[in-house]
Formats: sequence, C-alpha cells, structure tokens
Amino acid sequence: MQNILTGYIQNALFYAEYDKLEDGTFSGKIPLCKGIIAFGNTLRECENELQSTLEDWILVGLQLGHNLPIISDYDLNKKPVYEPMAAM
Repeated sequence: MQNILTGYIQNALFYAEYDKLEDGTFSGKIPLCKGIIAFGNTLRECENELQSTLEDWILVGLQLGHNLPIISDYDLNKKPVYEPMAAM
C-alpha cells in the first residue's frame, strides 16, 4: 500500500502536459497545480524536473498552510487522525 504523499504525486503527474519547444527542449506543467512548470533538454529530464518541482511545491504548500488541490481523492489538506494506543 502506498502512502498518501506518493499517491498524490503519482496521480498529479498523470495530469502532466508536455510540449516540445522550438529549440528542441521540453517544458512540462501540471494544470491542476498552479505555478508548477519545468524544463529539460530531453523529455525524461523534463519529467524528472517536473516531479522534483511538484514535490517541493507540495512541501512548501503544506508548511505554509496553503490549500492544495484534491487529486484523484487524495486530499493533503486533511489533518491526520490519530487513534489512541488503547484502541489498537
């Protein structure tokens, strides 16, 4: 079973859009995640950079208390619920 952060990232990347630029390089963005854009000399490099940018964006958003978009039922805005140890 994957954790919620991994699931969120994988599902967000499913919505990624890539373009080949005039100079032969690539750009990528995730429209659901405002401000996420990355560039690379190859498509693979662009994909890797986009994932890294997304990860940083999520961490900063969580630290600053921003509302992050719900993606495929993954909601990072919910506060974790902890069960008392006696209930386990």
